[in-house]
Amino acid sequence: MQVSIHPMKSRDLLSLQWPTPPRNVLVVSKNNDSRVKAALLEYASHVNDTYPGVSLIFEPDLAKTVHDDLTFPVYALDRNQDRHNSYTDKVDLVTTLGGDGTILHAASLFATAKRVPPVLSFSMGTLGFLGEWKFLEYKRAFREVYVSGLGTNLPARSTDEAPAVSTAGISNDAHSDLHRGKSMGASRSSRILLRNRLKIGIYSSDGKQLPYETVKTSDTGVRDIYALNEVLLHRGAAPHLAHITIMIGSPPNQRILTTAIADGFLISTPTGSTAYSLSSGGSIVHPLVSSLLLTPICPRSLSFRPLVLPANTPVTLRIEEENRGKEIEVSIDGVRRRQGLRAGMEVRVLGEEVSTYGQHGKKDWRGGVPSIVRGASGTGGDPGADHWVGGLNRLLKFNYPFGEDG
Repeated sequence: MQVSIHPMKSRDLLSLQWPTPPRNVLVVSKNNDSRVKAALLEYASHVNDTYPGVSLIFEPDLAKTVHDDLTFPVYALDRNQDRHNSYTDKVDLVTTLGGDGTILHAASLFATAKRVPPVLSFSMGTLGFLGEWKFLEYKRAFREVYVSGLGTNLPARSTDEAPAVSTAGISNDAHSDLHRGKSMGASRSSRILLRNRLKIGIYSSDGKQLPYETVKTSDTGVRDIYALNEVLLHRGAAPHLAHITIMIGSPPNQRILTTAIADGFLISTPTGSTAYSLSSGGSIVHPLVSSLLLTPICPRSLSFRPLVLPANTPVTLRIEEENRGKEIEVSIDGVRRRQGLRAGMEVRVLGEEVSTYGQHGKKDWRGGVPSIVRGASGTGGDPGADHWVGGLNRLLKFNYPFGEDG
């Protein structure tokens, strides 16, 4: 199902409008946490009981874990399927229960997709800077998303609308119950913060694009992959500093910025500016600012400062011959490539192109991760409320004096 995301009149957030209510919901949760598992079972049972037209999809391992604890069918993809294409084709909505790492993992399931379903995140992790909703709000949150932008009461769903996903040992019987809901009105819709991603390609010394092993695709082509937080180049366990040349722009107008001699180097999105980049001395950037952050990690030169560039600026990181270590490690959103980078290899990075406009009545969107934020538009709340600022103060204790309780 193709969801519409429209600009809001009052601010830079977008509004979520379903043509029909979401049918297939992917649930991603934090692993090995009893509190999160209990919350997951409660959430799944509520969605099944209240919205029988919705089918819940899990990753294979999680599906097997919760199958015996739930009284209704659950669905999962076969391990041998191309998960990126399959999730993109079948998932209408993603919900996460966990911390920021859980959200990053959910986004990584669409690492080769130009279209990512809306993401509803419940903060149950250590910090939870990206998670907008408290789990206690899950009933209201899902309700607001489910009927977002629908101008009429929800129609009954056909009993043959079962998802085309299953896994061995897990039932895939269709739901037989129907659900009707009362519309909030077309003017009342969930608010969307479109988080920009990085488009990343890895190239050999002879200019040939290489695959990223952790991204399994069903075709033989090599694709760019997308990162929500950052791409990291690091010396790893080697005792020697990395030599990385940073080039800005595209040929023939490409210019060398500098050769970094450091433990490593980061290119981050504004979303990633509060992650590893922040710990390395990088700036904090609002997620609505379309930009790339270049942050050195423990550089040898104290005059090498972090930079912020426009998101449409191509950046190339080239491994130099002066590297004394055999390989430089490369990680994308915390997932390390098994094979490192050798001299002459390049990582080419560009901000993902995001489009949210189209012909009248056929507005569409491509690119970015649409994150559902608290407070539906048209509900009487403050349309200009910026929860990012509140999170900055509450979670990072921004500019708190030392020794004072917060």
